[in-house]
Amino acid sequence: MSHIQTEHLFDITLEVEAPLQLLGHTPYGERKIAKVTGGTFEGPGLKGTVRGGGGDWILVRQDGVTQLDVRLVLETDDGALIYMTYAGLRHGPEEVMARLNAGQPVNRDDYYFRITPRFETSADKYLWLNKAVCVGTGDRTPSGPVYNVYRVL
Repeated sequence: MSHIQTEHLFDITLEVEAPLQLLGHTPYGERKIAKVTGGTFEGPGLKGTVRGGGGDWILVRQDGVTQLDVRLVLETDDGALIYMTYAGLRHGPEEVMARLNAGQPVNRDDYYFRITPRFETSADKYLWLNKAVCVGTGDRTPSGPVYNVYRVL
């Protein structure tokens, strides 16, 4: 049997404003849209900043699961631009999620928060990202999410 192996790609910290657009309860759940205003990322082969102007199209589903749809532009320390998108799921016990949603600190091991990032770039040095399958684990801090991102080998 083959086991999945990964390598650490980078850690990323995002700065996110409170949701700007609250669409209310749609047939799919509570829909809200938040603006990503910046951030930083750093790993063994990648380092830089998150450009402002990204967004997170959030859906809190009927079953209580938060479904993420995020789009960002990363700028590496050597000037390359990388488009990063990811889908994700966040859920946990009701009392843990209530504290998390109230902006209180919560231990990341007390809830499930996973993402599946994809990358797109024209920068020669980072073309390998266009062909990478990646996964990440998240932690929702009061100031915004923090992710540990891995490339699946």
